[in-house]
Amino acid sequence: MTMGIWDRHVMPRLVSCACASKPVMKQRQKVVPTAFGEVLELGIGGGLNLRFYDPSRVRSVVGVDPSEALRQRALAAPRPEGLRVEVHEGIAEALPLETGSFDCVVCTFTLCSVQSPETALAEARRVLRPGGRFLFAEHGLAPDAGVASWQRRVEPVWKAMAGGCHLSRPITDAIARAGFVIDHSQGIYLPGTPRILGWSEWGEARV
Repeated sequence: MTMGIWDRHVMPRLVSCACASKPVMKQRQKVVPTAFGEVLELGIGGGLNLRFYDPSRVRSVVGVDPSEALRQRALAAPRPEGLRVEVHEGIAEALPLETGSFDCVVCTFTLCSVQSPETALAEARRVLRPGGRFLFAEHGLAPDAGVASWQRRVEPVWKAMAGGCHLSRPITDAIARAGFVIDHSQGIYLPGTPRILGWSEWGEARV
C-alpha cells in the first residue's frame, strides 16, 4: 500500500473511528452545545460535532480542515435541522478567514495533530471578536509524571501510526500561554482508554 493511499483513504477512516469512540463523543458533548453565534470549528474532521450544536444558539458553523476525505464526511454528517454549515479547505495555522469574524471557536481533538499549536491558537484569537469564546476538549500531556514519561517514549511511533497525533502536548496551559483567559477547565483520564492515550482536558476561555 502506498503512502498516498494510506493518507487519502485509510487514515481518514481510522481517525474518524478513533474520534467517534464513546468516551471521546462524551467529551465533545460537554463543550459543543455551549457554542453560540457565528462559530468556527478548527479541524472539523468528519463532522462529529455537528449533531451537538444547538441551532437556537448558533447562527452558523464554519468548519476548516485540510483533509478532502474528512471534509466530504463533514458535509454529509448528521446535524440538527436548520443548522447552517460551511466547510472549507484550510489549516488551523493559516485560517482563510477574516479577523474578528466569529463569536466562538470550537476546538476538539485537534491541537494534538496541528503542526504548530502556538500558531493555531494565535489564529483562533485573531478570528474571534472581542469577548469571543474558545471552547476546547483535547487530549494531551498527562499530569502524572510516570504516564507523561511513557507518553514521550511512545510518541514517535504513535505519530507515525496516527497521522501526526502527539501525546505529550500540554492543553490548558498552552491555551493560557497563547493569551486566552481561562474561565474554567477540567481534566480526566478517559474511561476504557490506555492512560498514555487518554488524558483529556476541556473547558472555556475568552479573548
